[in-house]
Amino acid sequence: MDKDRPNESRDITQTPDLDRIDVGILRLLQNNARLSVKEIAAEIGLAPSTTHERIRRMRETGILLGTHVEVNPKALGIGLEALLMIELSKHNRGIVDQFLDEIVSVPEVRSAFLVSGRYDLVVHVVVHDTQHLKDLALDQFTIRPGVTRIETSIIFDARRRYELPVFRPLR
Repeated sequence: MDKDRPNESRDITQTPDLDRIDVGILRLLQNNARLSVKEIAAEIGLAPSTTHERIRRMRETGILLGTHVEVNPKALGIGLEALLMIELSKHNRGIVDQFLDEIVSVPEVRSAFLVSGRYDLVVHVVVHDTQHLKDLALDQFTIRPGVTRIETSIIFDARRRYELPVFRPLR
């Protein structure tokens, strides 16, 4: 991560204005990215060509960042999810950014968060079983320089929400 890179998720000054129709399109896509332009257009009451143009503009301006598919973890042999709470010995930007960049390349890592509080990072991982979790923690995390402590919490169940709320004025 570049030391001059801001937290993009909080920088709304460079994002183009949205109106209620744009938010309606986003709501539909966040809940089902497989919808066709024709289906979205019918739902929001616009012509397909206008809807397509709005979606294209939102991609070009960085509002829409990608399209992803949700996969059943069990189909891939994933039997366990866990959170690793990690404490680092040093907190300078370069070390933290490098650590984050390195750990997100570990295949079992779903996401990594720099947080406030007792621990510095919370890392969501997926594994086959508890032995895999132990090996992952020992082979990929505790051996890294600067890691002083790891606490592991197994995720028993989870609910996810994909639609983001709108906290900015609409045009």
